[in-house]
Amino acid sequence: VAYDLKLNMRASFSKITEEQFDLCPHFAFKPLTYVLAFFHAVVQERRKYGKVGWNVAYDFNESDFRVSMNLMDYYLTKTFDEKQEAIPWGSLKYLVGDAMYGGRVTCDFDRRVLTTYVGEYMGDFLFDAFQPFKFFASKDFEYTLPKETTLQAAMDVIESLPLVTSPEAFGLHPNAEISYMTDATRELWSGLVSMQPRGGGGGGVSSEEIIAKTAADIQSKIPGEFDVSVLRKKKSAANANGVPSPIEVVLMQELDRWNELNNYMRRSLRDLQRALKGELGMSADLDAIGQSLLNGTLPPQWAKLTSSTRKGLSNWISMWVKRQEQYQLWVDEGEPLVMWLSGLSIPETFLAAVVQTTCRRKRWPLDKSTLYSKVTIFVNHEDVKERLEDGCYIRGCYLEGAAWDAENMHLIRQPPKVLIQEMPVIQVIPVEAHRLKLTGTFKAPVYVTSDRKNAAGVGMVFEADLDTREHGSHWTLQGAALVLNADS
Repeated sequence: VAYDLKLNMRASFSKITEEQFDLCPHFAFKPLTYVLAFFHAVVQERRKYGKVGWNVAYDFNESDFRVSMNLMDYYLTKTFDEKQEAIPWGSLKYLVGDAMYGGRVTCDFDRRVLTTYVGEYMGDFLFDAFQPFKFFASKDFEYTLPKETTLQAAMDVIESLPLVTSPEAFGLHPNAEISYMTDATRELWSGLVSMQPRGGGGGGVSSEEIIAKTAADIQSKIPGEFDVSVLRKKKSAANANGVPSPIEVVLMQELDRWNELNNYMRRSLRDLQRALKGELGMSADLDAIGQSLLNGTLPPQWAKLTSSTRKGLSNWISMWVKRQEQYQLWVDEGEPLVMWLSGLSIPETFLAAVVQTTCRRKRWPLDKSTLYSKVTIFVNHEDVKERLEDGCYIRGCYLEGAAWDAENMHLIRQPPKVLIQEMPVIQVIPVEAHRLKLTGTFKAPVYVTSDRKNAAGVGMVFEADLDTREHGSHWTLQGAALVLNADS
């Protein structure tokens, strides 16, 4: 159960006795126990904000807090007994952030969030007399350490905390609250739509007529099949070594998947229309496709054959048409100047082929090469007139958890109520890993959709380098990331 921050801290401290609180003789133990309770509440409450909070909803629980508290007691008591002046921050950060809480974390980017919190909450700055430590400060309230070191003083500070906690207390933008409410509303609405009656009544258009009309409309847009075998021979003959290039191999693989999707759509829509007329039995799959067409959602059978998306049916069809246009352009005129990465079934294979092509040309070892990205000034992809000698231009990336200042070319805080922003064209260049030395940049994960990455690691494409004037920890806690598919 995810408590609110105040209720969570109250639950943690209510189980600490005076004896346990006074057991450790080191002066830092009591303030650090409060810090640990705050940290414990933050990592649990962050789950409320969905994928902006954590890629995977981890089950942090009371045992993590209790064992971490016992470890702090042991190490600080040892420091006191040995009369060491320095607090063993390295050991405490590792045990709390990497071993106890970090032991549950499976995603590297979630681990980055966790270690950022530990770095922000643990250090000698907690006891700086000239600049008192604050977890978070706003015009309404300041989250600070208790001024006195008694258990009752800590409980009094907890009771003074506001009952409703702003997302900013967790390092998130206030827009995260909107995302949370939007997702909850979408889920509720989806449930209501699925429960609507299917029969027509009162002289209106029946659901079967709506399904049949939608099916016929989509079927009329399905393009012809690409002849991949002929194309493969043509591309191979055009190359000196008689085999397709890595980029051309990706094109063949993409077209194979595209043909499979279109053929299944054509076949299923034909059978659905026949079933509606009574010429064919209505199978469970056909019924599910019909229901999806009626509700305006992407049929799950089609979703299995295409890249992940959260779009509704009409927006997905618009994207599907644009994908056909890009594939046709790629077949007719060669690799596009600017690749619409969102339009590929498996975008990471294209980027891998870009690296492989450069490595072959420059004779670099493939396993010691990586990608470097730079946001360009081109807002419209049609403004790009020349192809890169090495690397490529990509478009179709959307920024979540931050905004992009196109004039000064760096990350900025999101404006209120603006949850997502389309990025300018991005330049992706293969480099040798040991030559890549970056400063003033934030490594932003690029995901296929706003569902980001699941527990199995599916959904991640690559990491983009975005210029920033803020410390990287700011964007880490804000949940800044790029996605290839806007929800709408």
